[in-house]
Amino acid sequence: MVQQMTSNVTRLNVAEDERFKELLKHKSCADCRVRDLSICSYLEGPEISQFSDILQHVELSNGESLFDEGEPSDYVFSIIDGAVKLYKLLPDGRRQVTGFMFPGDFLGLARSSEYVYSAEIIKNTKLCRMPRVKLEKIIASSNNLKQQFLTLARDELADAQDHMLLLGRKTAIEKLASFLLMLSKRSVRRGDAANPISIPMNRNDIGDFLGLTTETVSRTLTRLRKGQVIDIGTDHTINVNDFEALKSLSEGL
Repeated sequence: MVQQMTSNVTRLNVAEDERFKELLKHKSCADCRVRDLSICSYLEGPEISQFSDILQHVELSNGESLFDEGEPSDYVFSIIDGAVKLYKLLPDGRRQVTGFMFPGDFLGLARSSEYVYSAEIIKNTKLCRMPRVKLEKIIASSNNLKQQFLTLARDELADAQDHMLLLGRKTAIEKLASFLLMLSKRSVRRGDAANPISIPMNRNDIGDFLGLTTETVSRTLTRLRKGQVIDIGTDHTINVNDFEALKSLSEGL
């Protein structure tokens, strides 16, 4: 019966439009390989069982939509593997990428009944999906989880402030150097190497995050490469040859 379930993968969706593949239901959070990286690391005793009872494991391919801005915020997600970009569309059709999410990151929490941004897969991704209402009930009954989600909100506010500084006050080379250092630090936080840096997003996505054109991103990367600060790999990686030089460039020195 298990073999039949796994061979007949069911399409799921946040808004019932068949964008998801259901892989496995009710797998224990205690067995998750990224548990120590996520909010789930703070679960204790019965809370682990409560989380396990409400989650579903889903997977999406590169280019698929996780959810769209304005859709009902029925679910929240924790990334197990892969990468997701967050973005908002302006009324004139322009796009602002607001962030990139990686294993251990939590997304989909909304202050209202609708998602306030869109999320798209940029690398084949596996996630835990949890009904928002059920998750909120678990959080309400746990002072520990309340504190951790408050910390998460504070971290998101700090990231937003850093992004505003990046967009408003830095030159192109300062922006790109800061971006590469940010990705390297987040890689270390996930338990991966600081170097080479994985770059799952394309140059258009990078430009929309930094407030630069794709052409400016390409020219700036070339400048960093010619200056022997970085080497650009063929496998979506960038190798940093001189972290001190990159840090100085990020600070405008």
